[in-house]
Amino acid sequence: MWLELDGVTRRFGERKVVDGLSLGLPRGSIGCLLGPSGCGKTTALRCIAGFEPVDAGVIRAHERVLSTSQMHTPPENREIGMVFQDYALFPHLTVIENVAFGLHKRTRAARIRRAEEILATVGLTEYRSHHPHQLSGGQQQRVALARALAPEPTIVLLDEPFSSLDIELRERLGDEVRGLLKSQNTTALLVTHDQQEAFAVADIVGVMRAGRLEQWDSPYQLYHRPRTRFVADFIGQGVFIAGEVVAPLTYQTELGVLRACCANGHGELTAGAKVDLLLRPDDVVHDDASALRARVCQRAFRGAAFLYTLRLDSGTQVLSLVPSHHDHAVGEYIGIRIEPDHVVAFMPGEN
Repeated sequence: MWLELDGVTRRFGERKVVDGLSLGLPRGSIGCLLGPSGCGKTTALRCIAGFEPVDAGVIRAHERVLSTSQMHTPPENREIGMVFQDYALFPHLTVIENVAFGLHKRTRAARIRRAEEILATVGLTEYRSHHPHQLSGGQQQRVALARALAPEPTIVLLDEPFSSLDIELRERLGDEVRGLLKSQNTTALLVTHDQQEAFAVADIVGVMRAGRLEQWDSPYQLYHRPRTRFVADFIGQGVFIAGEVVAPLTYQTELGVLRACCANGHGELTAGAKVDLLLRPDDVVHDDASALRARVCQRAFRGAAFLYTLRLDSGTQVLSLVPSHHDHAVGEYIGIRIEPDHVVAFMPGEN
């Protein structure tokens, strides 16, 4: 692994802000720590960058030990670039001077040559003589990324890099940043609270809660095979319906018999055991010919689709993502059928 954390813990007083964090990131891949505010993701990033010591565990990068409870490599000796949430550009320096700032070990000619090269890569050559206040938020973000990439670090860390941008620009720059990092074969780790941003940029995503890593997996697996109820709730949208075991990984529900793809360690439950089953909106399919009917309680227009909140006669609510040419009013009954490719089972009350 090009970046590896093994049992990393960081305390502030008695509180463990990062609690036994372990993960691995292969060279050239992009990872993300995703979670709500206060979950410890930014502190973990600061520990990797060297701005925070660790109280336990080991941080390794590019085949070097960088941090333990007994030793601490200074940030400037880690070969790690950092893009801060507020970009931290120097207002009195021009764009090219900002990008060249971290290249002080090179000759002036070599600094300018490398800065011009990376500015061309991020598409900002024509702004080389501008100052940061003359740039848009998206342009400032690209300057910050260019400055981090200019010294050719082995790893780049990004702390909420798009949080100050509007949604449309955030989505576009997410694609641009991913493409740039991949073109440079740069290993990167970002932190964010925005799952769409995480899924757009990262190859592998870790969901954090209260300092601990709940799951470190591909976006596909996080959505379709969450290992904990917290991940299931935090990633995407979905509802839990009650089920009863009738055979291994097979459950009787008010919507019929469903077969789960995984049961999070509960695959050997005996017949009659109670479970909660996760259903995603794409598991509930609109079908006018179906005998199973549900009443539209809410609808959210998403452009190509409606997200309907549907109530069954029992009072149970489910979500359904329906092509937008099926325009149904609140209060109307529609036919549905259940096509669950990835039903996941949890024990009632399980976190």
